[in-house]
Amino acid sequence: MAIIASIFVGIVAIEHVYILVLEMFLWTSPRGMKAFGMTKEQAVATKSLAANQGLYNGFLAAGLIWGLVHPDPLIGRSIQLFFLCCVIVAALYGGATAKRSILLVQGLPAVIALLFVLL
Repeated sequence: MAIIASIFVGIVAIEHVYILVLEMFLWTSPRGMKAFGMTKEQAVATKSLAANQGLYNGFLAAGLIWGLVHPDPLIGRSIQLFFLCCVIVAALYGGATAKRSILLVQGLPAVIALLFVLL
């Protein structure tokens, strides 16, 4: 079960690294604008805000990775639980205030990972 939990935690971490890249480096690119449903003008006007969001997503990914590689499995599990809960709270807030699909795209994988870590 621990291997499955680690795989799901890793998936959530990789997803947040991808979001970091989208928000920090690709925000004004066609790929970034398509991902977030924005016009070029909107993307340019919000570029610094997006970079800040991307940095926070990077912190979430870093925390999850830290939990995966921590030498003490019990401490690593606690770190994973904390950061998965942070991702879930962020997904709930984002789904309520920005875009409902955030609940599915970010929230669901984190909930699945959380359940496997708890088992």
